[in-house]
Amino acid sequence: MLHPSYSDLMKVVNADCEPGEAKIVNSRYSIVMATSRRARQIIGGDDPYIQTNDKKPLSIAVDELNQGKIKIISDEED
Repeated sequence: MLHPSYSDLMKVVNADCEPGEAKIVNSRYSIVMATSRRARQIIGGDDPYIQTNDKKPLSIAVDELNQGKIKIISDEED
């Protein structure tokens, strides 16, 4: 089971949205894509943005997202 949950991660990512503004993340798919992309970067040699004892790149990426160290941007902002 993923800790934090998908819904918790979605709340963190969408926390910067103003009331009435479109949410950045509307599905689990966006969370999965963002964390898997970041995990591949870590596997490729990028340093983690957080200090952790965890060795698993995906767990590190999830923790980075949960702590607000990485952001998800929409395709329009890319």
